[in-house]
Amino acid sequence: QVQMDASGGGSVQAGGSLRLSCAPSGRTPSSVAMGWFRQAPGKAREFVAAFSASGIEKKYGDSVNGRFSISKGSARNTGYLQMNNLIPEDTAVYYCAAYVGQIWSRDFRDESTYTRWGQGTQVTVSS
Repeated sequence: QVQMDASGGGSVQAGGSLRLSCAPSGRTPSSVAMGWFRQAPGKAREFVAAFSASGIEKKYGDSVNGRFSISKGSARNTGYLQMNNLIPEDTAVYYCAAYVGQIWSRDFRDESTYTRWGQGTQVTVSS
């Protein structure tokens, strides 16, 4: 089964930036909508951002709106999460996930909506 793998994490100081990438581990059947989630230790997985299959329509979680930017990659079913002005509260494992269909007709903030997940990448922000 195709997985969506996140990469590009690391350790930065508060105020810094990171750019995460997401790519499928194999060939996906069609163009997919993509969501980004994060999970901090001891906390539930949190919605970060999502874009539609076209890459045009985008949604953001309240805690990252204005600081993070999501974009669709030029390669098939790839994507990026640009994270600016990072704060310690952004420390988490970040995951990307895919959904085949009209994502906005579903609860795009709910992780169970997405059908393809993979390995996450650790982001650590120090104060």
